Amino acid sequence: NFSAQSFLSNYALCGPARLQVPSCRKYNSRGFKKVALLVLKYILPPITSIVLIAIVIIFFIRHRNRSTKDGDQEDLLSLATWRRTSYLDIQRATNGFNECNLLGTGSFGSVYKGTLFDGTNVAIKVFNLQLERASRSFDSECEILRSIRHRNLIKIISNCCNIDFKALVLEFMPNGSLEKWLYSHNYFLGILERLNIMIDVGLALEYLHHGHSTPMVHCDLKPNNILLDENMTAHVSDFGISKLLGEGDDSVIQTMTIATIGYMAPEYGSEGIISPKSDVYSYGILLMETFTRKKPTNEIFIGEMSLKHWVKESLPDGLTEVVDANLVREEQAFSVKIDCLLSIMHLALDCCMESPEQRVSMKDAAAKLKKIKEKFLDDVATTS
Repeated sequence: NFSAQSFLSNYALCGPARLQVPSCRKYNSRGFKKVALLVLKYILPPITSIVLIAIVIIFFIRHRNRSTKDGDQEDLLSLATWRRTSYLDIQRATNGFNECNLLGTGSFGSVYKGTLFDGTNVAIKVFNLQLERASRSFDSECEILRSIRHRNLIKIISNCCNIDFKALVLEFMPNGSLEKWLYSHNYFLGILERLNIMIDVGLALEYLHHGHSTPMVHCDLKPNNILLDENMTAHVSDFGISKLLGEGDDSVIQTMTIATIGYMAPEYGSEGIISPKSDVYSYGILLMETFTRKKPTNEIFIGEMSLKHWVKESLPDGLTEVVDANLVREEQAFSVKIDCLLSIMHLALDCCMESPEQRVSMKDAAAKLKKIKEKFLDDVATTS
């Protein structure tokens, strides 16, 4: 057994008093519990929250990436489906390209009404590949229609592309073209209806010029290319000679002029320069034609006299001599109609300035026409 003598000078030791060493301290369990409680109460919850938030973020990112991947796969799938219409399907849809289904002919082919296997009515544009540039027109229209989305632009449903046969399957417009409504005796459009159609066309061009990732120029704006759906909403169609502008470019040079005479801008006809302002010029001509019911190629326009000059020389006192007489035949709200038509003609002339730099932008033209319509409705309501 050890005695007290055995632990002399060992000051670091502790033990019972009989060994003459300091007594050992008792373990303070209460203090440890207090520290553990503080850790559980104040430190652990934030750490847990951070971990949970990190888990949620990781899950969200993975889910989003998966959704994007699925979306890309869906786009690829729809694009593949978009290209699957066969010649046989189109032949059946048009009943063997029956003349009874012929809707009209254009620069590069014919348009037929067709009915798909699911009962959907469509317009089928068949390209005449014997014509020069027809194949290039098909490629151009495919490229553009596939990339644009706007309520006032014609939508493509499908296409058929073989070595010796090319066709586009487009949404069907049951009310035909603006051309039909302006010049057929059984059809009539009032001022408000014509305003709505031209506002729709203006918004479509505004989208092409300013709202699309790559600005584009339609190049062939005319009544035949303005189609009307069941609600008389206008859709701009026929992008066969349209041009996409390169990044930073505000115009391109076209070596061969293939737009429609009477509607093309002077710089396009003489120098082949195509820009958004070319469409603005065509829009101004179309605006005049819509409210005068006179084609720019009418036989009365010879020599220096054109639709633009005829309208310009008639303003303001001779307005009733140039506008469609059917629009001002009724005496009701006559002065309101004259004011509205005068504003429309002034806007049309602003669109048709000789110099492209002097023409208004399509955005401004569409906004101005909207204001003309609003004022017309307010004035009609006031006089009623």
